[in-house]
Amino acid sequence: MKILITGGAGFIGSHVVRLFVNKYPNYTIHNLDKLTYAGNLANLTDIEKKPNYKFVKGDIVDASFINSLFEKEKYNAVIHLAAESHVDRSITNPLEFVMTNVIGTVNLLNAYKKSGVYSQTAPLSLGEGRGGEAALFYHVSTDEVYGALGETGMFTEETSYDPHSPYSASKASSDHFVRAYYDTYKLPVVISNCSNNYGPNHFPEKLIPLCIHNIKNNKPLPIYGKGENVRDWLFVKDHAVAIDTIFHQAKLGSTYNIGGHNEWTNIDVIRLLCKVMDKKLNRPDGTNEKLITFVKDRAGHDLRYAIDATKLKNDLGWVPSVTFEQGLDQTVDWYLQNSEWLDNVTSGNYAKYYEEQYVKR
Repeated sequence: MKILITGGAGFIGSHVVRLFVNKYPNYTIHNLDKLTYAGNLANLTDIEKKPNYKFVKGDIVDASFINSLFEKEKYNAVIHLAAESHVDRSITNPLEFVMTNVIGTVNLLNAYKKSGVYSQTAPLSLGEGRGGEAALFYHVSTDEVYGALGETGMFTEETSYDPHSPYSASKASSDHFVRAYYDTYKLPVVISNCSNNYGPNHFPEKLIPLCIHNIKNNKPLPIYGKGENVRDWLFVKDHAVAIDTIFHQAKLGSTYNIGGHNEWTNIDVIRLLCKVMDKKLNRPDGTNEKLITFVKDRAGHDLRYAIDATKLKNDLGWVPSVTFEQGLDQTVDWYLQNSEWLDNVTSGNYAKYYEEQYVKR
């Protein structure tokens, strides 16, 4: 079975690639990534020489390239993670998000449809006699497509879409296109919508890795507004396992929400992080919390997200393996043990180095 994983050099994508390469030696895994600022081949040095792994550099916005790749490789399945994902960047440059998240997704759908693989191998439904061999286009999305919640309630798979930022609007659009291709062309698809991820290899523009980096260097910890925004935090390794489970067991056309069952306000997340790092850095209690700095809230900042992952638990048996406290402890340990990775990423040096290494190979 030959699988294309897009965005596989990114944060979530690299964990999915690693899991599939190591767990399924009989699968051939191709990792397609543009290697933007958030794509880093240093995330995958431990598996880059595996015989069932291949890196492909390319841009999903380039339709000609994508069509040629699919025509040549005849992928059985696609796990589509490549996306622009930072809300602040989407506010500054929304068109870039339209191009990657919408046009890029449609390019992949068209190329997969044109390749004809799915019409030859896909049964009527996944999880019923598929045996891991049928075709599938698995689209990985976000809970932000649902908009915001009040103080109560949770997002379910039946929640209406109500995106509030250019990022979430672009992901909502891509979700709609995937479903439209299922209805119109009978393309074998599944979709999952996940909550906020955290864990190793996260690019430090997002809250937790940014604050880990800043605490380590005694820099201010910028918190939007009063830090009252609530998120459901999902450990990235648990997310990768959920994707593996959905990929192999979900019925065609289905949607699953993936959540960590960990609702926290931003300020409580950072206060806990400060305490953890006080201990790990041998600083007096309360030292790091003094770095917290409240800044002007960003436009369209949703107050609360909360995922109801009951369907995934009941249908496929997936549940998170760690609590937020356990996952955060593992995350901090990884960043402190991989200072060179963090320093290279924040300096931008990794992009030039790994680009050169790729060209040499």
